[in-house]
Amino acid sequence: MVVCSGVLFSLNDARIVCRMLGYDGALEAGRLARSSHGSGSILFVDCSGSEESLVGCYDVSDATTYCEHKWDAGAICYSGANPNTFQVRLVGGSNHAEGRVEVMHNGSWGTICDDWWDLRDVTVVCKMLGFDGALEAPRSARFGQGSGHILLNYVNCEGTEDNLADCAHPGIGRYSCSHLRDAGAICLPRGNMAMNMMNGMYLELE
Repeated sequence: MVVCSGVLFSLNDARIVCRMLGYDGALEAGRLARSSHGSGSILFVDCSGSEESLVGCYDVSDATTYCEHKWDAGAICYSGANPNTFQVRLVGGSNHAEGRVEVMHNGSWGTICDDWWDLRDVTVVCKMLGFDGALEAPRSARFGQGSGHILLNYVNCEGTEDNLADCAHPGIGRYSCSHLRDAGAICLPRGNMAMNMMNGMYLELE
């Protein structure tokens, strides 16, 4: 039994496969079976990236009549730290701690579509930029529209990752999502957390 590398098979699915095999993550997913093909039944899988096995993925179905073995899916796994981490920046904000989130890929900056974008994702972005925490996950191009490619969509972080590359996502690409939906971030600058705690202590003493 093999998996089809059609539109549903993404980096999220490869992440589950690699985890099942004892690796730390996936670098690539897709039609990688160039020299040989499998046999038997073919499955479609659609994972979020957080499942423990392919059995827990959404919409696992028999695709034998729709997919041929020349489309058998493959995955490239890695152990240890992710060797392909992302570089991020904030653009268009009124200060250095807020703005449209942009990602560097192949020497160019691109944006993130706001599907599934939430405070956990922003927490990772803010951590990457050296801030103490995340305050808000703005959507709908609050900090203006970007002009490059839309490189990420359906980002699904736990909030504990050190880099967006470690978060569940379908893979970097050129998504058709409009720049009207560019994702943003508002971070908590360094020192503000301690100051807020001190202010809370003063209020309690009064």
